[in-house]
Amino acid sequence: MAGTIRVAVAGGTGYGGVELLRLLLRHPHAAVVRATSEQYAGKRLDHVYASFRGRTDLLLEPLRAERLADGVDVAFTALPHGAAATTVVAVLDAGARVVDLSADFRLRDVETFRRWYGEHPAPDRLGDAVYGIPEFARERIRGARLVANPGCYPTGALFALVPFARAGLLGSGPIVVDAKSGASGAGRAAKTDLLFCEVEESIHPYAVGRHRHTPEIDQELSLAAGERRAVIFVPHLLPIRRGILTTAYVPLASDVDPEPLLRSAYDHERFVQLLGAETFPDVRDVRGTNDVHIGWTVLAHERTAVVVTAIDNLGRGAAAQAVQSMNVMFGVDESAGLDDIAAVP
Repeated sequence: MAGTIRVAVAGGTGYGGVELLRLLLRHPHAAVVRATSEQYAGKRLDHVYASFRGRTDLLLEPLRAERLADGVDVAFTALPHGAAATTVVAVLDAGARVVDLSADFRLRDVETFRRWYGEHPAPDRLGDAVYGIPEFARERIRGARLVANPGCYPTGALFALVPFARAGLLGSGPIVVDAKSGASGAGRAAKTDLLFCEVEESIHPYAVGRHRHTPEIDQELSLAAGERRAVIFVPHLLPIRRGILTTAYVPLASDVDPEPLLRSAYDHERFVQLLGAETFPDVRDVRGTNDVHIGWTVLAHERTAVVVTAIDNLGRGAAAQAVQSMNVMFGVDESAGLDDIAAVP
């Protein structure tokens, strides 16, 4: 296995975990050494998900935090919020690197974490993590031992907002983020409000003003702007499996054409596709990929830019972005294992 990145996945049968395994098992520079699942421990992955038949004989193990790092270079922790931190610390202490897909290390301030999630299991380690959007933090990710993989909603929002914040072009008005997600964003656990008959042919907002991704967006936007900024964030549930469409209403500090700004930020980025002014994205065009599609317009009379992004919540919003960070961490081609074209329709 010389020259190969040896990988473990904790939580390998949830939606995020199985998407990780789908990407990693065909990654040209990675070998999956171990995958865990409490529900399916002792079963083969291809017996749980028939899509893996003929591609792997990987046996799912129960999670043992002290063993997860054995013989691996990096562990992906796709575990519930609050449950991931102790495993992450154990893996770090054992000498492996970690990409954590939970929210446990995304927020820098322990009081903010406590307000939104409860007590943190390892508050002294919050400062160890690098917030992992490679397009914004590539050099920091390269040397990181712990990458906090961003939430799906913040990813879609920050691709719309960060270029304006970094350029000092955010006006003083409210920043509104209206985002709509497929049902897989809520995870694989059985929930009444996610039953087919509950979501089909309908759309509804939820957690208005109290969604846990709000402080994550505020934190990263404030860091990019160099001053405290906050958003009005309203998420909605779409009757689709996967994808997030985010519409950001961005107050501008001056009359500006967003195109040069966005092209300067993203033209050199492999996974970001700028569709152009007055051309807006569709979630089907990014399904199963790590791509970000961006379109925009300007409401001149309001001095407001409307920036729309589309991502796959399980891809760019979770597993694919995590793999991209791994590629950066280990110095391999950033697109390795991620060169997919969306399946349309």
